[in-house]
Amino acid sequence: MARRRIVVRAAAALVALAALAAVVAAARPAGDAGPREDARVVAAGDGGAAAGEEGAAPGDEGAPAGDGTTAPADEATEPPAADVRLPRAPRAMAAAIESTTDRLHAAVDRWRGGGEPRRRAVPEEVELLALHQQRIVRRLVERRRLFERVLPGLSPRRRAEIRDLVLARRELASIHSVVVQRPKVRIGPAQPPARLLAHYRRAWRRFGVGRPLLAAVNHVETAFGRLRNESVSGARGPMQFMPATWAAYGLGGDVRDPRDAILGAANYLRANGAPGDEARALYRYNPSAHYVSAVRRIARRIRADERMFHALYAWQVHYRGRWRTAPGA
Repeated sequence: MARRRIVVRAAAALVALAALAAVVAAARPAGDAGPREDARVVAAGDGGAAAGEEGAAPGDEGAPAGDGTTAPADEATEPPAADVRLPRAPRAMAAAIESTTDRLHAAVDRWRGGGEPRRRAVPEEVELLALHQQRIVRRLVERRRLFERVLPGLSPRRRAEIRDLVLARRELASIHSVVVQRPKVRIGPAQPPARLLAHYRRAWRRFGVGRPLLAAVNHVETAFGRLRNESVSGARGPMQFMPATWAAYGLGGDVRDPRDAILGAANYLRANGAPGDEARALYRYNPSAHYVSAVRRIARRIRADERMFHALYAWQVHYRGRWRTAPGA
């Protein structure tokens, strides 16, 4: 969490990241938390400009395997291939978003069955549909005009969902810091969904901080714990704490243990205003308006439909132009 770093605010366009201009800003005081600088979701992820995900370089179609020319799948019989072509026309893209989301939610329902998944392995159909959704979001992050033309063709619910996912990624992509040397990226498996949800529930009962907010922070910081390396400033663990802050808010636990780290994050957020003032608490966690807005967008999506947590859980880690965990990576 808390880390010491300098974030540079630019008045003009800076380094290209997903063909986006970056503007940033803030000096991070000691003891304030923030997202990973070396491999940021959900994002996602991913997750991305969320945990573990950056935008593709200009011209990158975002396909993790092959040449991106595989013909569209037969939606009635199989999930899309990892490198299936993405639609280019706004109407076709809107139809793909509706169809992919509906099919992904149905696949998540089958995965959950009578309860939350207790194994970390994601079923292939969920993995491929979530990857397709992630690639669509990445495409719309890169192509602003296409994004603006796709939105009117979506149903109100899907429009709100895709807007939050895309804008959250853009906001996270706008956060940059001065980096002397990037640590080597280390990736490991996340705990199963049932265990993570139990950790969020336990933290909520103890500190009153909402489960969607904790899940969103977990997603943005380390893709639910998949990113294992320390940040450039020494923050560590699935919720990214600096040692001094962990000593104050970690409740004597292990900073690298998901259960302990999530409890510590809830403790820190509660001490700084949550749940009454989530924006203030998140700004103390990371003094960046972009970070605050992005995390709240993701939390809002999870709050609206818990299946979004499972979809983001299934998103792949994409870092520095490479898919690190996708099929064929």
